[in-house]
Amino acid sequence: MRPRKRRLDVAVISDVHLGTYGCHARELLRYLKSIKPRVLVLNGDIVDIWQFSKSYWPAAHMQVVRHLAGLAAKGTRIHYLTGNHDELLRRFAGTRLGALSIENKLVLDLPHGRTWLFHGDVFDVTMRHSRWLAKLGAEGYDLLILLNRLVNWGLRRLGRPRVQLSKLVKDRVKSAVSLVSDFEQTAARIAIDEGYQYVACGHIHCPDIREVATARGRVTYLNSGDWVENLTALEYTAAAGWQLYRYADDPPMQHAETSEADASETSADALLAELLKEFHLHRSPNS
Repeated sequence: MRPRKRRLDVAVISDVHLGTYGCHARELLRYLKSIKPRVLVLNGDIVDIWQFSKSYWPAAHMQVVRHLAGLAAKGTRIHYLTGNHDELLRRFAGTRLGALSIENKLVLDLPHGRTWLFHGDVFDVTMRHSRWLAKLGAEGYDLLILLNRLVNWGLRRLGRPRVQLSKLVKDRVKSAVSLVSDFEQTAARIAIDEGYQYVACGHIHCPDIREVATARGRVTYLNSGDWVENLTALEYTAAAGWQLYRYADDPPMQHAETSEADASETSADALLAELLKEFHLHRSPNS
């Protein structure tokens, strides 16, 4: 018997980076199957269009897309907020497909207070002035994540705990620490000026919930983290307010046996056919 799904008013995930080696699609799929959100916010960088390659699109990545489509078909309200790695979707902001909408930002009026959600790359100086450098950095980051996986495989064989190389780099580079701090302060300051009680971002892969105070007021800063390094999400219920979910702190999830559907090596073509069926679409005979 499968465990009962946790009911949530809102769930927020970001920085999944489907289509890259660093993406933990299988773990994300397990998480998504464990919850039943009324509203699901995909807060940017869900599909990594920057580094998308036809040669790398594992079945687990397609299964995540298929599951999201299934949630929308069953009535879960899904807001896809655009990020920098999926910025091509910004031209479609305002588009609605049933329960799915594509937007650049979102405001939710919740019992605990108005929450402003957006990806956050608008505050990234590198993104605004040196896009080529940001893309180069993204490729280097992906290589670091791949190296991290190889290192952790070796550590696991030796019975040693896993490490996060990218986090170690961030923690030791003063400019990176300063960038994260500036990002959080900027998001909080603008949210306070606009009268929001909460502001939720992604982008910097630093999951967090904390109160930020300025001379003009206070706001609760939220960051959903990512599904590359931290495997985290934001969850909201009217009873508990905003909470930070960490996959690593959920032992039943980590040790859950992969279901037969998850473990199957279904072909990409078969998964695409099922996805099109979800939306009642037809595939072109020439595709």
